Amino acid sequence: MLFDLPDDDTLYAALVARDPSYDGRAFVCVRTTGIFCRLTCPARNPKRENCTFQETAGACIAAGYRACKRCHPLANAALAEPHVAALLKALEARPTYRWGEGDVQRMGFDPSTVRRAFKRHFGMTFLDMARQTRLRHGFTAMGEGARVIDAQMEAGFASPSAFRAAFGKLMGVAPGAFRDDGLLRASWIDTPLGPMLAISDACALHLLEFMDRKALPGELRKLTQAAKGAIGIGRFVPTDQIERELEAYFAGRDPRFTVPLAMAASPFTRQVWTALCDIPAGQTRSYGDLAREIGRPTATRAVARANGANQIAIVIPCHRVIGQDGTLTGYGGGLWRKQRLIEIEQDYRTGEYS
Repeated sequence: MLFDLPDDDTLYAALVARDPSYDGRAFVCVRTTGIFCRLTCPARNPKRENCTFQETAGACIAAGYRACKRCHPLANAALAEPHVAALLKALEARPTYRWGEGDVQRMGFDPSTVRRAFKRHFGMTFLDMARQTRLRHGFTAMGEGARVIDAQMEAGFASPSAFRAAFGKLMGVAPGAFRDDGLLRASWIDTPLGPMLAISDACALHLLEFMDRKALPGELRKLTQAAKGAIGIGRFVPTDQIERELEAYFAGRDPRFTVPLAMAASPFTRQVWTALCDIPAGQTRSYGDLAREIGRPTATRAVARANGANQIAIVIPCHRVIGQDGTLTGYGGGLWRKQRLIEIEQDYRTGEYS
């Protein structure tokens, strides 16, 4: 339990009062509408007999309720913090600027507070995020044929060594390791939840990960070794296809993905990944559910490891796995992204899409 919640009558009183002290700590599920809300929701208050209360959004979803479109109970909590929202807006306006703690202070924010908030919400500091944003420009320039030195200048790095170090930390390999004739090619894809790295060969997608995933450098090193170093920056047809399908997914038009996948894993892990793909958008499962569905009811921990080994995010939907108690368990791309992905997919529950 994250909090010791009071009884339901006390929570109902908080709902009627729209008490902000319970925001994010408890959610109300309304039987007559099938919707769950924050206790601060501006909608008309439901009757007491139609309300039940849950501690987490995941528990509400597991109970069959969908997120309210007025109070957005699954919305990114980070944007509710003014200093986070202001810095994200500033970064968007100046993506190649070399941000420092002095800039944060000049905007009127305490660097240590900002550091903790960004680590809590995004798993990285604001300065790390700013550096990653600059790297995106260098990466794009290299994909368009620019020399490493030119990509370094495009990304706003003062020296080649700083660019190589930052690029190597993010990608797991130095910029000079990428080849023009790579059998695998890496490309940056922008999404509403942040940039993703897609790697494909001429036939299938091998990797799709959010750029700030901590496991990404290790995954890239393994792919580079498997390809005997034949990895480059650029695109094959599967990358163009997944970019189109991601755009349709985030726009609410279609949750289905048909891009061919290269599932480089053991037969058991592939079986788990296939079971993940069989979960309809808008539904969730627990690790125990997945273990039973593949006929291995005692293999819950092995299923969890296979789920964590997935390196094709969203398409192989490991975000649809929640805890047995309904809580939103960890996610390599960040818990806030998992919440948002589940929220997006609530609109796909009916199966009515073009």
